[in-house]
Amino acid sequence: MQTCSRPALVSDSMSSVELPFRLDAQLTEVMRLRVQSLQQRGQRGQAGERLLLPNEAVYRLDFPPPPLLFSRWLVRLAGPGRLTVTATSQHWTPDLTPLMTRQLLEPAGVFWAAGGGASGAPAQCYEADAAELGERVAELAEVRKVMYFLFAFAEGCCPETVECSIAFLVDT
Repeated sequence: MQTCSRPALVSDSMSSVELPFRLDAQLTEVMRLRVQSLQQRGQRGQAGERLLLPNEAVYRLDFPPPPLLFSRWLVRLAGPGRLTVTATSQHWTPDLTPLMTRQLLEPAGVFWAAGGGASGAPAQCYEADAAELGERVAELAEVRKVMYFLFAFAEGCCPETVECSIAFLVDT
């Protein structure tokens, strides 16, 4: 697995916890139905609304009690492809409001595996962006119990070929 990581000061009282991203099939379907409904009526979304693209799905991450210190991303692609992970801000409540572009956090984490590599080889990433995203996720974990992410699959990548988790250091 690719470990796009940030060097952290580790004390003897810290241990690592790996949190897997889980597909939120229900929320993904609701967002797809919103797009379909708008298309059938020949309408567009609200000004600034971020509609789900066909190659995207919504994933969730459930947090243990804080504080968390970002450690590393663990991403494996079963073949060539590109995965873009975009976090949503703490202000998006998916059961109440549509997703707005202003609620997407930057930078996104971009992970890829080139063709010609071994199947299931570790993904590569833009390390600075991945580390910054991981740190922002750790900060938001202090105020959220769950966080939502848009996973965009491209260049041969699909949900069935991706394993993605994030590791944090926690006080024990």
